[in-house]
Amino acid sequence: MAPEISNVSMFFLIFFVLIPVSLSYIYALGLSKSIIWSSFRGIVQLFLIGYVLTYLFSLPPLIGISLMLAVMIAVASFHASKKGEELPYARPIIFLVIVGIALLILAMWLGFDMIDFQPDQVIPMSGMVIGNSMVAIGLALERMKSEFKESKGKIVAALALGAKPQQASTILIRKIVKAAMIPNVDGLKTIGLVQLPGMMTGLILGGVAPIEAIRYQIVISLSIFTSVSIAAMIVTIIFYRFFFNRNMQLINMEIEES
Repeated sequence: MAPEISNVSMFFLIFFVLIPVSLSYIYALGLSKSIIWSSFRGIVQLFLIGYVLTYLFSLPPLIGISLMLAVMIAVASFHASKKGEELPYARPIIFLVIVGIALLILAMWLGFDMIDFQPDQVIPMSGMVIGNSMVAIGLALERMKSEFKESKGKIVAALALGAKPQQASTILIRKIVKAAMIPNVDGLKTIGLVQLPGMMTGLILGGVAPIEAIRYQIVISLSIFTSVSIAAMIVTIIFYRFFFNRNMQLINMEIEES
């Protein structure tokens, strides 16, 4: 079991934060205020969620899990949709995509007895899946906007030669999905070699045998990879169509980078 971290020990972490703050000031990076505010906000949010989780864990599983998943999905949908505010129905579509992925992964975990339907298991693991799906969707939307902007001439030329929107966008779709998946692909390649993943480390610190911790880490790592792949593909396949009108013409709109 890991030793309990005292409040005094936590306080001394402030000095570590002062190192990047000092470097930012010395080299005039203009990040000092952002670092301090982000650190403070992160600490407050973590403590608050700690108390919230303590309360949710005391509720019946169905109520506690449903409440927390609803909040996580709503927040994830809101932040991911910011990358595609110019696109029609971005928020509701992304919300439905994340809901579908979260339920699919949860059904797999419960159906194959990988975890129990308990808040202390479902909520942390679902949070990792939802969070990574949010990042993948944001990357896909961001890349989609830049790719359509940079490849406008090629797409118009392909349409002029008789290609349909799907045919004209095939190469872009592949590039977009690949870009959204690369971070997780690279992470899987080096998992356990360059870093010990967070879930595995937490379980080991909590006294769980390393082999058992590895089993859980494999479950969450492959679940995250699957959810990220599905999220990137579905979002790309849905939203690329909004760059074309009913006459299969590329819409002439200025797409601002978020």
